[in-house]
Amino acid sequence: MTVAEEARLDLSAILRPGDRIVIGQACGEPTTLIEALIRQGAEIGDLSVFVATSFSGIFTSETAESFSVASMGAIGSLRALSKAHRLEIVPCHVSRIGPLIEAGVLRCDVAFVQVSPPDEHGRHSFGLISDYVQAAVSTARVVVAEINDRIPWTPGEYLPASAIDHAIRVSRPPVEVPPATIGETDEAIARHAARFIGDGAVLQTGVGAVPDAILRLLHDRADLGVHSGMIGDGLVDLIEAGAVTNARKRIDRGVSITGALIGTRRLYDFAHRNPQLRMCTTEYTHDAAVLAQLDSLVTINSALEVDLTGQVNAEQSGSVYIGGTGGQVDFVRAGTRSPGGHSIIALPATAKGGTVGRITAQLSGPVTTARSDVDVIVTEFGAAELRGRSLAERARRLIAIAHPDFREDLEREAHIIRRRGF
Repeated sequence: MTVAEEARLDLSAILRPGDRIVIGQACGEPTTLIEALIRQGAEIGDLSVFVATSFSGIFTSETAESFSVASMGAIGSLRALSKAHRLEIVPCHVSRIGPLIEAGVLRCDVAFVQVSPPDEHGRHSFGLISDYVQAAVSTARVVVAEINDRIPWTPGEYLPASAIDHAIRVSRPPVEVPPATIGETDEAIARHAARFIGDGAVLQTGVGAVPDAILRLLHDRADLGVHSGMIGDGLVDLIEAGAVTNARKRIDRGVSITGALIGTRRLYDFAHRNPQLRMCTTEYTHDAAVLAQLDSLVTINSALEVDLTGQVNAEQSGSVYIGGTGGQVDFVRAGTRSPGGHSIIALPATAKGGTVGRITAQLSGPVTTARSDVDVIVTEFGAAELRGRSLAERARRLIAIAHPDFREDLEREAHIIRRRGF
């Protein structure tokens, strides 16, 4: 392993023209390496990057002059690239990213990863992200690691020093995603969603205002478990309140399972060498066979819009791609099939200052989750339980949780659709 100082990092000695680089995502972004790639990439030529999400703000339409960027969605700061038509979208479930990398379908010539300093056994922790980086490391011709002494050492997936070809040592705060501001609408959605979460439930959530609002209402629950693709600061609150124990899970008892820590220093300090937490790859966090072993699994995901049959669009608003497939389908199917479980799609009833309804007669974008997989749709006006319901009954229930300003038009559209036989 060669170790370079930041000022002496010469990527031209590592990269080849035409290389495909897979980069750790979200709060695990190796920001020093990405910044070097922005400065030096154009001179190397024909470089491309795959990153699942980004919250660093590094990826902009200007930085894309140094390399092309592909992703499974336009999440976080990748939306700026999408709006500038500089982002290549690869429709893909999170559970398939690792296997696609390993199979060479998503080519990985070089892996850029951020890791913690080594432990007493010489193992680096992937720290804040474990999802698909292990697949990238195992496949890449060259592994370049940013060893950051501000990264927590988290139990789970490790990188031995022998697997690192080139390293740069840094000391800089990792990317943080502060908790979102919770508004009245978020609180109303959370109240309707929380009634589906009982004692002993195993939770999968994303991060954001609605998930945080839901978690705040669960402090009186007993023996909650966690098995989630990502977790935020709200998990720390629930554990400190004694609500999360993971005591009733059939697998991974006593341990919260996740593949990504997306939050602030509070979460990172909590995770450091914490045996109550384990970081896993997406082949475990999102695997259907693993999820099938979880009873009372309640999955909570978001959407841009839902049509009157229950089809969910979480990817595209009109002509603008602003979301992603993510792990939604993996967890929706698991929650719907789990004994005692539920799958919740939670969204505000309107967008654009109340001028656009998000319960709609027809989707304006692609179908992310099929109506045959959908269980519960929640807005601030209530919860529509759709599992096992007819198309006509689904329409009635969804109209009931739409914003009142749009219900009359939706009734009219539903009548037309019914006459056409859906």
